[in-house]
Amino acid sequence: MASLTLSNRQARALILNKQGLATPRRRKLSQDALHDLIHQMGYVQIDTINTVERAHHMILFSRSECYERDQLHKLHAKERRLFEHWTHDACYIPAEFYPYWKSRFENAQKSLHKAGWKKRFGPEPNKVIKQTLDRIRTEGPLKSRDFEDERHVKEAWWGWGPSKTALEYLWRTGALAVCHRDNFQKVYDLAERVIPEDCQCKGLSDAEILDWKCRAALARLGVGTAGEIARFWDTVTSPKAAQWIKANQDDLIEVEIIGADKQKRKAVALASLEDDLNALADPPKPLRFLSPFDPVIRDRTRLERLFGFDYRIEIFVPERERQYGYYVLPILEGNRFTGRADIKVHRKEGCLEMKGLWWEDGTKATPSREEALRKELTRLARFTGAETVEADKALRRATR
Repeated sequence: MASLTLSNRQARALILNKQGLATPRRRKLSQDALHDLIHQMGYVQIDTINTVERAHHMILFSRSECYERDQLHKLHAKERRLFEHWTHDACYIPAEFYPYWKSRFENAQKSLHKAGWKKRFGPEPNKVIKQTLDRIRTEGPLKSRDFEDERHVKEAWWGWGPSKTALEYLWRTGALAVCHRDNFQKVYDLAERVIPEDCQCKGLSDAEILDWKCRAALARLGVGTAGEIARFWDTVTSPKAAQWIKANQDDLIEVEIIGADKQKRKAVALASLEDDLNALADPPKPLRFLSPFDPVIRDRTRLERLFGFDYRIEIFVPERERQYGYYVLPILEGNRFTGRADIKVHRKEGCLEMKGLWWEDGTKATPSREEALRKELTRLARFTGAETVEADKALRRATR
């Protein structure tokens, strides 16, 4: 296995290039270009929190100011070029990746007899599953509220009654697919009626699926350890990823990465790494906000090692115990995280409020940086539908 050393600057630029954050934000995204961007990233996380903007829209807006929400809906619900399922969380994923979810579907099938699922299903799980599947087969797409038992459930986990449990089980095992969302509620149909025929599960072996997941993860990370490769799709264990690395040494490059703390850490990369490094673009310098659920942010340990940026989302932390705030957006400038801002959109009032602002050590609150921040707040307000921006108090506190 050949070896190579990456400077910290190279390592930062590499992940930002791989994850679509090194191209100009003003580029127009066609449907094909949006699909290609998501393919390049691997997935886009879906989240219901709408404090500023839902995660999937915010993630794509941070990469293109010209992104429009309907584009994502069209790719998923009309063109069927994306499917919805789990990686580390619910995500939109390119439909051509669907065959590699076969192992995840098979693992989910084993959960039927676990205590938690039994409790949610009630005494006759197979009967409930069959009835739910038969209704969708006959009636077409349905959501959980179309089932009577969902209206009379007491003490159900997450409000799940037997039919909701059946819908989720059938979706997680690949029998159903989410064909679209109605007011953000999943609408389910038979997978064979949703997933394009040429993307449906084929006879892939476990070894072929493991090989694809590790290679595809590494292609989107640039460089990675066994743990980082495993965490990317969250469907491979670290020991399995380590075994894959050992078995494929002839196809890989051993890398030493210099971290933000100047320490060297070992990782691996595909043999194309040197070509990738030669083609690196410098990430745009203009300030931008990232979603707390951005793929670059998700692996917090990796984020801190590469960028020296310690970030934790505090939505589940009691208010009095929060260090920063409920929904704090990281601030990226070029290849550096220079701060974070607690932002909330008050939709009834049509106002985007920056409630708090914290610059990282070594980042100066210069007039030009403040002007760049105000411009980005204005862009974000326009995207979220807010008409005004309130940022003066937070800026004054941050300056002090």
